[in-house]
Amino acid sequence: MRALLPLVLAVAAAAPAFPQAAAPPQEMHHRHGDPMAYVASLDDPARDAYQKPDEVLKALALRSGEVVADIGAGSGYFALRFARAVGETGRVYAVDVSPDMVRHLNRRLRDAGIRNVSTVLSDPDDPLLPDASVDRFVIVDTWHHIEDQPKYLALLKRMLKPGGQVVHIDFQKRDLPVGPPVGMKIAREELVRQMEAAGFRLAAEHGFLPYQYFLVFAVR
Repeated sequence: MRALLPLVLAVAAAAPAFPQAAAPPQEMHHRHGDPMAYVASLDDPARDAYQKPDEVLKALALRSGEVVADIGAGSGYFALRFARAVGETGRVYAVDVSPDMVRHLNRRLRDAGIRNVSTVLSDPDDPLLPDASVDRFVIVDTWHHIEDQPKYLALLKRMLKPGGQVVHIDFQKRDLPVGPPVGMKIAREELVRQMEAAGFRLAAEHGFLPYQYFLVFAVR
């Protein structure tokens, strides 16, 4: 995570076939500097073609009353879907380091009358959530922005309820028509090693996303 960059759900420029097609880092930074253009790219319906949000929700099988933290919530692409899944008795923490994204999502929640989502303007190295408060952390296309990942994982463990999970959805480390440059990506095997070193175990894996891995981790 960069202190001067928003956490993202996917990083890249708009393109006709995919709204977040691969782009050079300088172009990506330019896009992030224009909040409305960035929001438009995150919410472009064409994103659904590779992100498959309905299938992701089905695989997560969120329960009514569950507490979910969406790390790098951005415009609310997943956070709003999570809100419907956990129902009125559940809670979604939409966590982001970008004030622009948080303000945008606050307006969106107000206008839609959604009351079970709490936005959190977080620190770059801390989600700023209470200990033992979260059933599941969901981190989509965001992990490479977090600089001190071991510290962040230690905080996530503290913030998880007993039996909680950390879900990573991120781009495969190869050339793709969407996502960040290869050099910014984290290989699946590297992420698994990192999570295991932090005291997690791989509990489940889903293979239906065309460009991303989908890993579910539990505390050992």
